[in-house]
Amino acid sequence: VQLQAFGGGLVQAGGSLRLSCAASGNILRFDVMGWYRQAPGKQRVLVATFTAGGGTKYADSVQGRFTIARDNNKNSVYLQMNGLRPDDTAVYYCNAIGYAGGSSAFGAYWGQGTQVTVSS
Repeated sequence: VQLQAFGGGLVQAGGSLRLSCAASGNILRFDVMGWYRQAPGKQRVLVATFTAGGGTKYADSVQGRFTIARDNNKNSVYLQMNGLRPDDTAVYYCNAIGYAGGSSAFGAYWGQGTQVTVSS
């Protein structure tokens, strides 16, 4: 199972980017799909995610600016980021939790990360 994230780049403060993440391989079902980010010298933290109950959860710092979406038919998750700020600069990782792989065992999967840089 592979998660491929793309859509990062360099943008000025106030700009927008849309991240995409597509999962491929033997996938039975992902109960959770979301995005995390890791800034230089900091821990990886949650940005936004679909929860196992079907709802969404956002970090306080992105609430109202970022919107998460998913397409279950494509095993994909997206992150629309508006009103970007310099402190949004980080490597963004997609995450999926569910049943996948050769034995459809329950597990967590990570994408390779995509760099988002916001200039002031």
